[in-house]
Amino acid sequence: MSDASRVASDVVEDDDTPLEQIVAGSVMALTFLVGFGLLALGYWWFWIVFPVGFAGVLPAAIGLVRLYESRRRDDSDEAGSETEDALETLRRRYASGELTEAEFEEKVERLLETETLGDARQTVSTRRERERERERNDDIESDRS
Repeated sequence: MSDASRVASDVVEDDDTPLEQIVAGSVMALTFLVGFGLLALGYWWFWIVFPVGFAGVLPAAIGLVRLYESRRRDDSDEAGSETEDALETLRRRYASGELTEAEFEEKVERLLETETLGDARQTVSTRRERERERERNDDIESDRS
């Protein structure tokens, strides 16, 4: 593979995320605004803004965005591996006879409902509401007796 085709393939494979595009556009717009603003105000050193903005601020901003996105990606991968580990544990317990088929299916369903922290909170609050409702119904029935 020639150097030119390798560079071309690298450029094609380097897709920017929407956040990277927004940050890059904002930094470039700010650089142009400040540079040409200084030119309009008559400052002779206006040109310094362009190398600082394009060679310093822009790469730093893109680097920070990529760091942020990679950490978010790592966190989501970690959550996925935790779910896989939990499923494997359930399968092992079911295979060894610790869980009945109904218990296994209930636990798998509960696990898949709560893949994210928000889902888990919602599931817990829904269960608590159901328990309170059952307790109210039980109290009403006991009062009637």
